[in-house]
Amino acid sequence: MESAIIWLTLIIISLIVVVPYFKKFRSEAHRAAERKKEAASLGADKPIAQHPMIDLARCIGCGSCVDACPEGEVLGLVHGKATIINGLKCVGHGLCEDACPVGALKVGLGDVTTRDDIPIMNEHNETSIPGLYIAGELGGLALIRNALAQGARVVERIHTQVTEKRKGIWDVVIVGAGPAGISAALTAIKNKMTYVMIDRQPPGGTILHYPRKKLVMTQPVNIPLYGKLTKHEYYKEELVEIWEEIHHKFKLNIMVGEKLSNIVREDGYLAVETDKHVYKGQTVVMALGRRGMPRKLGVPGEEKAKVMYKLMDAETYQGEHILVVGGGDSAIEAAIALGRQKGNTVTISYRKEKFFRMKQKNEKRILEMIEKGQVTPLFSSSVKEIRDDEVDVEVSGEMRTIKNDYIFVLIGGIPPFKMMKEMGIKFGGEQKDLQ
Repeated sequence: MESAIIWLTLIIISLIVVVPYFKKFRSEAHRAAERKKEAASLGADKPIAQHPMIDLARCIGCGSCVDACPEGEVLGLVHGKATIINGLKCVGHGLCEDACPVGALKVGLGDVTTRDDIPIMNEHNETSIPGLYIAGELGGLALIRNALAQGARVVERIHTQVTEKRKGIWDVVIVGAGPAGISAALTAIKNKMTYVMIDRQPPGGTILHYPRKKLVMTQPVNIPLYGKLTKHEYYKEELVEIWEEIHHKFKLNIMVGEKLSNIVREDGYLAVETDKHVYKGQTVVMALGRRGMPRKLGVPGEEKAKVMYKLMDAETYQGEHILVVGGGDSAIEAAIALGRQKGNTVTISYRKEKFFRMKQKNEKRILEMIEKGQVTPLFSSSVKEIRDDEVDVEVSGEMRTIKNDYIFVLIGGIPPFKMMKEMGIKFGGEQKDLQ
């Protein structure tokens, strides 16, 4: 009798513990499946850059990767296995990879041989043009820490290949003065290599175009010669100060105000042509961003002075009727910043039926502002015509005219892929592998 009571007690306790857990597991799996279905309908389930690559044979469905992701909704558990829910939200933190207890997940680019948006490179980031390397987000991986690491790694590789100094020819020509380019230049200095860095703007890269006081970076990183940046987040202004300090401290050999036009191989060297000069290098590191030139709407009135393609300082806009076009992080952050300013009427136009590409922090903030009436969303919409004090927007097939003083078109940029392909750099689908 006593034994039966003990067993009954154990069964009851087990049911109390197991049943709620099982119900919660099933509920979360059902929600993840629904989110995955919704993401697929919006075209958000397929990643376009770095993403978690999951070995389903090794995955034990513990959910550690789901919990570790700081962006939210990138991963979920469906049928007891980890799966990508919203691939576009992945920014490559890699925390999911670290959290997996069985090594069933790795963050990377996957098979790039069929992708025409990522240049094919060997394990040293060398392209199909011998001596021409890529570092930074142009190769598909986002985040400052990745750019810094690649810039250093590529030049360390070049250092082992360039064994002979050649008069009038740089050991390495670095195109781009963002984090990857700066890291490459510092590594060249460390190894006593001759180098020159060219860019259209001062050191900093894409960061220079961020809005004032924008928070960037989420993990500590190491900068060659300079040391470690230990904070998890930095304001734009802090990073710009660091780039300027590096520029002056190490006397970076940078040519500002020059735009790349071509790279051609000549008699044993690479000729880097800009709109002003030609630089000869034994090797070249392309450390450009993926944004390139800003995308435009292509509608009547877009040439007006009130149409802009970046927001530098939201506080200069107050008491205005403002339209933000786009649904990515840049557009969302601009709408948030402008919506917080005194007297502004802010509307955001997005071609999809809901937001799905932004970081988790931005999603929370924009939804709060929409609920408070600080920002008005126009989903399934597109701008049709811009006039001096108003703009026509088609919303779900119906035309609306709204009052307008300024328009911020933040729909991404046109990457320099066309120019790169004309140089002879192979992209996915063009070449299976490098010899």
